[in-house]
Amino acid sequence: MGQGSPLFEIVLNQLSAWLPRPVPLPDWDKYYAWRWVRRGQQGGLDPLPFSVVTRFEDLHGIEDQRVRFDQNIRQFLKGFPANHVLLSGARGCGKSSLVKAALQEYMAEGLRVIEIDKSGLSELPDILALIRDREERFVLFCDDLSFEAADLAWTSLKSLLDGSLSAPSGNVLVVATSNRRHLMPDLHADNEGTRHEGDEIHPAEAIEEKISLSDRFGLWLSFYAMDQKVFLEIAEHWATQLGAAPAHEEQDVFRHEALQWALMRSSRSGRSANQFARDWAGRKGLQKN
Repeated sequence: MGQGSPLFEIVLNQLSAWLPRPVPLPDWDKYYAWRWVRRGQQGGLDPLPFSVVTRFEDLHGIEDQRVRFDQNIRQFLKGFPANHVLLSGARGCGKSSLVKAALQEYMAEGLRVIEIDKSGLSELPDILALIRDREERFVLFCDDLSFEAADLAWTSLKSLLDGSLSAPSGNVLVVATSNRRHLMPDLHADNEGTRHEGDEIHPAEAIEEKISLSDRFGLWLSFYAMDQKVFLEIAEHWATQLGAAPAHEEQDVFRHEALQWALMRSSRSGRSANQFARDWAGRKGLQKN
């Protein structure tokens, strides 16, 4: 079979399809947010078009968390010591919104966000190799992160937080959100090895191992379900942002419908307040037409 034969060309094309293709280098000036994805045997960064979606001033009811998170990000951007961040607690209360607001606020100052899910944690060295010599400051964002008892993916994250991987010096900050305080399930079996010596309690090794992961995040910020007053304030804020602020005579109806919305969703959170505001604004728009 000669190199110019049709059969040779067919075999060559089939082999080429299996060979890894060169990964294009990210354009850090054109895009500010990226997601690590895997296609076949190869991983790479996909750009995420980013528009103004959330600002710090839009985040009500979490003022303390917002101030502390913002301060840590500003320390990181200026090259001062900063801590990896674990945002944990009630769903829909602004954990991931803080990251979006920070990117909106500081992307012009060199902040970039790389979103990575649990399945990509084993490829952290590949990601770090892409950004090791960059001047930008990178947040590795792990959203809605949790691990099962037999899941070993957390070991790669633990290594990064410990500094044992060859991470770039000072230009990487890990931010993780989770509904679990310690990122892993609390199992009854884990407590079977707990020892009591007098008045002292010595946790079992399984518990110590689970706590050790969250313990490597220097900044813990907790989020809780909002009270009724804050929920209504957020709903009205978003309705106003959407050009559908309730008129004075509509206030009682607005509040009643907002609380009914939260009751149906079993969630009094910033997310559900925003969703109600969108529903309210949409209905008002239809009425005007």
